[in-house]
Amino acid sequence: MSNDTQRIVDDVIQSRRSVRAFLPTPVPQEALKDLLQVAARAPSGTNVQPWKVYVLTGEAKEALSNKILAAFNDPEEAQTHTEEYPYYPAKWISPYIERRRKVGLDLYSLLGIQKGDGARMQEQHGRNYKFFDAPVGLIFTIDRIMQQGSWFDYGMFVQTVMLAARARGLDTCPQAAFTQFHRIIEEQLNLPENEMVVCGMALGYADESKPENQLRTERAPLEDWVKFIA
Repeated sequence: MSNDTQRIVDDVIQSRRSVRAFLPTPVPQEALKDLLQVAARAPSGTNVQPWKVYVLTGEAKEALSNKILAAFNDPEEAQTHTEEYPYYPAKWISPYIERRRKVGLDLYSLLGIQKGDGARMQEQHGRNYKFFDAPVGLIFTIDRIMQQGSWFDYGMFVQTVMLAARARGLDTCPQAAFTQFHRIIEEQLNLPENEMVVCGMALGYADESKPENQLRTERAPLEDWVKFIA
């Protein structure tokens, strides 16, 4: 591999970020097909390829967003919707809790949301369900029969989707927030009973005029998480 190729690959990886405001610019279906076909080269144990993707645009995306937002903004109904699988730990410990708090504080600072402003926090969280106004929303599902190894494979696939998008000048935001409303998604998309919602993803062109897209998350130094053993 040439140095030029290495630099290109490194730039795609390092420039990937979670974008939370998008331009309305459409993404052609052929470009989406090409992107997903490339992403399908992601590895999976014994090549089982456990992923399935629902690509939402236009009225279909808006209909799903409206259904979820109606539930999200109704406190009593929202409480009836729970995640089907635990994404985060039941109890937070260091250093994870500090990292989580920092990204939240940094985002709210950029948006001018003050601590304790529940209404603004609720509004911002609700933007997840509009796919942050991206022209494309992706819903990822997995067959319920699959076990932890296939979920590991699925993470590699989702990452490959994001990198393939970035290589094409597109941006993304993977969204675990959708898992809370999996029952609405199942009904709206008419999912078969064997399919389980893994996550959602916003995809499109970043609106660089929005303050939230100035967020750049930090990474822990290598010595904090790598041990070289000879």
